[in-house]
Amino acid sequence: MSDYYDRQIKLWGQETQERLAQKRIAIIGSGGLGCSVALALSGSGIGTIHLVDFDRVELHNIHRQIAFTNEHIGSYKSEVLAQTLIDRNPSIEVHAHTCDFQTFAQEAPDLDLIIDATDNLQTRSDIDHFAKANAIPWIYGSVEAFKGYVALFIEKDFSAFPIVEMEPAGIAAPMVMQVASLEANLALRYLADLKIESDLLYYLYFTQEGLFEVKRFKI
Repeated sequence: MSDYYDRQIKLWGQETQERLAQKRIAIIGSGGLGCSVALALSGSGIGTIHLVDFDRVELHNIHRQIAFTNEHIGSYKSEVLAQTLIDRNPSIEVHAHTCDFQTFAQEAPDLDLIIDATDNLQTRSDIDHFAKANAIPWIYGSVEAFKGYVALFIEKDFSAFPIVEMEPAGIAAPMVMQVASLEANLALRYLADLKIESDLLYYLYFTQEGLFEVKRFKI
């Protein structure tokens, strides 16, 4: 598969590429963020990917959940996404889990990183507790309308974020991909042992004047 990873090997060498093949990650959620994150990291050569999502594809998902087509309506998202990843890169191992995170956590395999691609604050809190209990770094990501948030948690925890009930606003598909791209970049740099800043909240948004901004806050 050296030809498959040719551009990446030129970037960081064969040794780093082989290191990525030994990494094991879980992506919690196979919707908008999950599809884009999974496509980016599977193509980058992460060796084992666990996809956790009990939901099925619906018509209104497809505009932003880029692994799915109309033919997939009614199918489990994690299973469809898993097959897509394998079709694109048969050298990796992909496992679909059609369950919620709490069920997955009961018998979770050894992991190097967990990536949040959910739309549920309580599940993110559960991920945080599980990650801390098992000394696993995790990446938080959320998106709404034309704004999003991303953070790599290693030392800090999710308790800084209040869990409140709220009605979600609409969502722009390109912003989903933008947030997912930042999540994937943080994950890839961490897994490749490249320099990366952790416990930092990225806030991505468009101002009312239409200017795209990225702000950073220490957690």
